[in-house]
Amino acid sequence: MTVRQRAVAWSVHLFTGLGLVAAAWIAVLIVRGGDNSFRAAFGLMWLATLIDAVDGTFAKMARVGEVLPGFDGRRLDDIIDFQTYTSLPLLLIWRAGILPGGWSWVLLFPLLASAFGFSRVAAKTDDGYFLGFPSYWNIVAFYLYTLAWPRAVNAAIVVAFSLAVFVPIRYLYPSRTALLRPLTVGLGLAWGAAVLYAIFHLNTVPHVLVVASLAFPVYYVGLSLFLHLRRG
Repeated sequence: MTVRQRAVAWSVHLFTGLGLVAAAWIAVLIVRGGDNSFRAAFGLMWLATLIDAVDGTFAKMARVGEVLPGFDGRRLDDIIDFQTYTSLPLLLIWRAGILPGGWSWVLLFPLLASAFGFSRVAAKTDDGYFLGFPSYWNIVAFYLYTLAWPRAVNAAIVVAFSLAVFVPIRYLYPSRTALLRPLTVGLGLAWGAAVLYAIFHLNTVPHVLVVASLAFPVYYVGLSLFLHLRRG
């Protein structure tokens, strides 16, 4: 392999590693607390999700597995994803007081469930699906925070999604699931823009916009369930 190929491959891994930089900053903001800090933390979670969404494409273009066979980019990606999709969003749920008083222990359910979910060999299927709820706790935290539902309802939602990690339903992997990929990606981009707008206007965004943005998560889960049931 040429020096240029190695440099490009390492640049891709460095790009992936920016998600860990975002994670460190998110942790500081959550510990600091307050609406402004939480808004910035959600913004960085959004950025980390964007990095995660595109780094795989860059890795394929640079053929990082062939150029740097001694370095496991997927392991790096999983380490960062567990921080930005699971542990830090759960920390924000605790810090923001989204659950009822004295119910912080409930957060152990999603923490442990996601750890097992990330560790499963079949967590991502060969035909482009996630097996079980794919630990999108950053999304769960965003909606629980912005919609301000009763805290007991929030706790029930957290427990329900924790259990969903172990239910072997195949969830769409938007960039890999072939069926309706253009529609899913297009709707996902529009949803991501709406969420980013809501993050920047966290204290003033119309409640109806946040509720309307739930249309894409509902589509995502609904299509996943439909495909699961169709497979029998």
